[in-house]
Amino acid sequence: MKLPKYVQAWVDREGRAHHYFRRAGYPRVRLPGLPWSPRFMAAYEAASQGPQLAVGAKRVKPGTVHAAIAGYFTSLEFRSLAPGTQRGRRFILENFRAQHGDKPIALLPPEFIAHELRSKKPFAAKTWLKTLRHLIRFCVAEKMASTDPTRDVTLPRAPASDGFHTWTEDEISQFEAHHPIGTQARLALALLLYTGQRAGDVRTMGRQHVRDGVVTLKQQKTGAALAIPIHSELRAVLDATLSEHLTFLVTPRGKPYTANGFSKWIREQCDAAGLPKACSAHGLRKAACRRLAEAGCSANEIASISGHRTLKEVERYTRAVDQARLARNAMARTGS
Repeated sequence: MKLPKYVQAWVDREGRAHHYFRRAGYPRVRLPGLPWSPRFMAAYEAASQGPQLAVGAKRVKPGTVHAAIAGYFTSLEFRSLAPGTQRGRRFILENFRAQHGDKPIALLPPEFIAHELRSKKPFAAKTWLKTLRHLIRFCVAEKMASTDPTRDVTLPRAPASDGFHTWTEDEISQFEAHHPIGTQARLALALLLYTGQRAGDVRTMGRQHVRDGVVTLKQQKTGAALAIPIHSELRAVLDATLSEHLTFLVTPRGKPYTANGFSKWIREQCDAAGLPKACSAHGLRKAACRRLAEAGCSANEIASISGHRTLKEVERYTRAVDQARLARNAMARTGS
């Protein structure tokens, strides 16, 4: 079996195979599970994202932003984050390091943080501030800084937003009309829509997750263990789609999708179907929750499928459906 790039294997005296990610400038990381399995690929992707060891790291001046970020990337706190969260924070902090790497981390004033925030869009500012706070808290714990300059920095109140666009039934039908059953695109829609899971979990699903008519998985982001009965529509699509790989969804070369690769591919399938730019994989997760609410499911029942950690998000769907139902009942009583 051909191994992924930068993976080395060796067999111990008892015949057990061990696999490691080994790449110049990166830490050596042991990879669990079988090559190409979802568990293996999740660890492989995390290892390939870093933390990369900067050339000349030993010459980095202690106490600088550069040194602080390098230390944070190797910390248990950072390495314990979900791969997607690591990628997001790494992107933000690498840009911050490129601009301010030589500055002393202990002397960053609140005014500097506030100035940086003013140059960003509301959503980006919120994510940036959250990421920087985690970095500073790490620095305080490691005695690299004595105070937290982000502590009293607040964000201006952003306009209310519903976040990602929730697919409408017309948009779902339009996608299905363009991508017939048997195609990878239709399978992707069915997995997203009938399991209610995030794209990161759907792209690693395979037949090993299906047993006795139930999809079982452990969410990458929350660690929640879920058992989701397979909907009849999803069963029909699965039965009609050939699969010889460990994951249902694969690239044209037969490899599992990376996070960025999957998002780009979904966007291409939506474009091919003539759908607006607002349609995304996460929007199908929201459509799944909407459908469950419209079917009369409670917030707890919806969360048992979606895996939301709190009911605050899913209650939005039930409230919207309840409002529409109450309005119809009210108007019906007037004879309108």
